[in-house]
Amino acid sequence: MPSENMTSALGTAPEKEARVRSEGLMLHEPQNEEGDTVHRSFISSRLAACTRKFEKQLVDFSLETRGIERVQEHERMTRLSWVSYLQIFLLWVSINLAANNITLGMLGPAVYGLSFLDSSLCAVLGALIGSTPAAWMATWGPASGIRTMAFGRYTMGWWPSKLIVILNLIQMIGYCLINCVVCGQILSAVSSNGSMSVAVGIVIIAVISWIVATFGIRVFHYYERFAFLPQLIVMCILFGVSSSKFDLSTVSVGDPRTVVGNRLSFFSLCVSAAITYTPLAADFFVYYPERTSKLKLFSLSLLGLNISFTFAFLCGIGLASGITAHPEYAAAYLRGQGALIVEGFGPLHTFGSFCSVITALGLIANAVAPTYSAGVDFQVLGRHAEKVPRAVWNTLGVVIYTVCALAGRSHLAEIFTNFLALMGYWVAIWVGIILEERFIFRARSGYNWAAWDDPSKHPLGIAALVAFLVGWAGAILCMAQVWYIGPLAKLVGDYGADMGNYVGFSWAALIYPPLRYFELSRFGR
Repeated sequence: MPSENMTSALGTAPEKEARVRSEGLMLHEPQNEEGDTVHRSFISSRLAACTRKFEKQLVDFSLETRGIERVQEHERMTRLSWVSYLQIFLLWVSINLAANNITLGMLGPAVYGLSFLDSSLCAVLGALIGSTPAAWMATWGPASGIRTMAFGRYTMGWWPSKLIVILNLIQMIGYCLINCVVCGQILSAVSSNGSMSVAVGIVIIAVISWIVATFGIRVFHYYERFAFLPQLIVMCILFGVSSSKFDLSTVSVGDPRTVVGNRLSFFSLCVSAAITYTPLAADFFVYYPERTSKLKLFSLSLLGLNISFTFAFLCGIGLASGITAHPEYAAAYLRGQGALIVEGFGPLHTFGSFCSVITALGLIANAVAPTYSAGVDFQVLGRHAEKVPRAVWNTLGVVIYTVCALAGRSHLAEIFTNFLALMGYWVAIWVGIILEERFIFRARSGYNWAAWDDPSKHPLGIAALVAFLVGWAGAILCMAQVWYIGPLAKLVGDYGADMGNYVGFSWAALIYPPLRYFELSRFGR
């Protein structure tokens, strides 16, 4: 049973059925806006009956069975207290105060050859820029009661929005893959002479993340409320024992143009790390009542994201800055970014190993969020996918990223630099289109939330799709990755400058308004 504080924060009643209703954990079929039972036809009535029976069993075990169905106002939290608002801040801190962001910070000095100061400025400002749209998107959870990818239908249309869903699924599974590999590296480095395989750590974090995410939003929020505390303690310890080896004086490597290009590329990487929370930010707050203050939700989300990103990034930057001056750091980094974290705890010996294990397990909090949202987003792909219980999709997502992590566990740096920035491009383009739809075309009309599942009430998506593809063309011309440097990106320095986020965003933003005006005048929606 949840504690009294948890019950207060989520607005649940002590009786089980009231609790189930309040949290949206369905005892029966989901209902549409008129209260009628949604038709759940499958290939056969027998399969539909089996699905309903399975969902009822999930409810018996206190699992959330609701999928992408809109959470109506009477189904949401009944109380909104200061604890509820504090939960917003703590959720983002718990998610981000994780070792994967420490390892991302390492890339500034280790891969891009930037000084501690240059890396820190790029990381902190990049996190701020990327966190802003994520915090804004979080406010639409209480306002709509609709998951983020379903909200995207109001701009991209019914069919083009499925492309966005696929990209988001790839992104979330990729983040979980990174979490698993980092966890495996840390646990392997902690074990004597690396006796524990990286694969063991991968399986550990995958299984625990699957359990928490499958139980649903109530367990998810409860876990994230407290997960930050051990991480905060061990990261403070890591700063304390390793800061003497931080290199604060060495300047960035390369001629002025190359340094500028590397600064921009690392800045873009940090923007991508934060902005990729935008396509799932609203998912975590759909059970908050509509009266939730948008200003408070935005501010607390932005504050939580930036504090956690800054803390983790600076820790990673400091550790990597000591690679050139300290051979033990260099040797550890060659074994993996996770091993460098363990080396940072090295002066504490056995207690340092214990702290390393806590750091590794802290990745669970970061993996649970995309694992949970992936289960919902699979349902946006089609009517039949919508009928498959969220728990089944969660399980499929976990299996996919576990297998991929086992296959790519020796190439974490390449995964980071190639995958993370690439995923940031499409999110930046999508954010530009979403913002213009909201502030130009729906400034007066607003949104009809009752039509979330009605294709005829959404835009055709022609304008959005064309703008999205044009934005991608701009991003390709200006991207700078290990495997490809765009012709415009090559003009800056020896290694190019990654400008894909900004060019993609601006090109899509320029072309979308005229196309959308044409779409409205020609088709009326």
